[in-house]
Amino acid sequence: MKRQTRLTPQEQAQHDLSHQQHPQQAVTEFATAEAMLRHDAEHTPVPPSIARRLKESIAQVPRRSWLRRFFGQ
Repeated sequence: MKRQTRLTPQEQAQHDLSHQQHPQQAVTEFATAEAMLRHDAEHTPVPPSIARRLKESIAQVPRRSWLRRFFGQ
């Protein structure tokens, strides 16, 4: 059996005040998982060390046109 506790008027006022100070976050619904991932990627910063390693890795890849890659040359 769950025991319910009653708050004093002062405790109730403090409880109400604490809930007013923390505004509710807006709820976002996504049509697809891809839309959710896109939204997350736009709002999540990439750590500088990972961004640097990614740039270094991309710089090492030889640049070829998509036509040459498509025809295997």
